[in-house]
Amino acid sequence: MRVIGGQFRSRRLASVRGLDTRPTPDRLRESLFNILAPRIEGSVFIDLYAGTGAVGIEALSRGASKAIFVEHGRAALAVLRENVRSLGIASRAEIRQGKALAMIDRLVDRSASTIVFLDPPYKMEQEYDLLLEKLAALGAQTAGSSAAPLLVIAQHSPKLELKEGYGGLRRTRTVTQGDNALSFYQPDSVTAD
Repeated sequence: MRVIGGQFRSRRLASVRGLDTRPTPDRLRESLFNILAPRIEGSVFIDLYAGTGAVGIEALSRGASKAIFVEHGRAALAVLRENVRSLGIASRAEIRQGKALAMIDRLVDRSASTIVFLDPPYKMEQEYDLLLEKLAALGAQTAGSSAAPLLVIAQHSPKLELKEGYGGLRRTRTVTQGDNALSFYQPDSVTAD
């Protein structure tokens, strides 16, 4: 696994074996960050179920001001910490050990442009709906702030049917590549414009 673009382009990242993480393939990561290019600079990027941190590290490489990594697994945390250390980005990376559902309320900064990326491990697919509902509530709280509205991206199997909307969040785009899909959600106030 490697960083695709930006400041750390082509740098290798350590990885974790097994099904406890859902790796984001290089090609899908490249598509994701091509889409995010106009919005990533200066943003706070929250990488839920971070695994090795590849997606959040890519965000930092491409100009995010800060990345918050949430990971519960010990093996993945060790690899994530090593990847952050090897790139010298500890001052811009916040690593939180714990469960995404329990922590998300404390992570979204209502004054900053926030992008949330979630890709629960295969055995935790039931958490998509729960997290998206919580994020919808947080998105409603950020409405009217001077920051860009909350953007939520869910990586999932194309066979998994996510809803078109969760509370005040509406799906604005879906990108499918092979065995993976990315669903983009934004607050209703943004999609109505």
